[in-house]
Amino acid sequence: MIRPEKRSDDRGSFARTWCAEEFRAHGLTDRFVQSSISFSPVRGTLRGLHFQRPPHAEAKLIRCTRGAIYDVIVDLRPESPTYRQWLGLEMRAGGGEMLYAPERFAHGFQTLLPDTEVDYLISAAYAPEAATGLRHDDPLLGIGWPLAVTRISERDRAWPLLAAEGVPPQRRRLAHRPPRNAVALRASRMRWR
Repeated sequence: MIRPEKRSDDRGSFARTWCAEEFRAHGLTDRFVQSSISFSPVRGTLRGLHFQRPPHAEAKLIRCTRGAIYDVIVDLRPESPTYRQWLGLEMRAGGGEMLYAPERFAHGFQTLLPDTEVDYLISAAYAPEAATGLRHDDPLLGIGWPLAVTRISERDRAWPLLAAEGVPPQRRRLAHRPPRNAVALRASRMRWR
């Protein structure tokens, strides 16, 4: 989770949301090549869980710019102690927080309000041959989505279950605190929290 520090005065506020030098200093992706926006008019819409396979793996910097979302990332790094664990956080427009999803993490979200917009910075160009996903309702992940799903694409509904791919059960939720590599983005510099 990244929280930009706002500086306010009688004109309103200002916050820096991204700095390549500071991301690089903390071992985070410092190069984004694509910016995307999604808009969902219906509360309960679910998008994801998406990722791209290497060599097209992508990091994302996600921010809710209108409405509210429940944002989820799933660690897909077999060598990680948090492999196949998930983290879910609520983000609201105006809250200022952003979620950094590292490479080799799946990402998805559910809209909590109608007319929700989400803005992403993405570190790799879209590569259809590498694009894939996880099922939002996979029992081996056990993600606790806050609402019933009202809209989902056929593609997202059709991703195979992990059990169908021979993956042994491991259903754990990451602690509901920012991951160890979470950073707080300050107007002057970023600091670890």
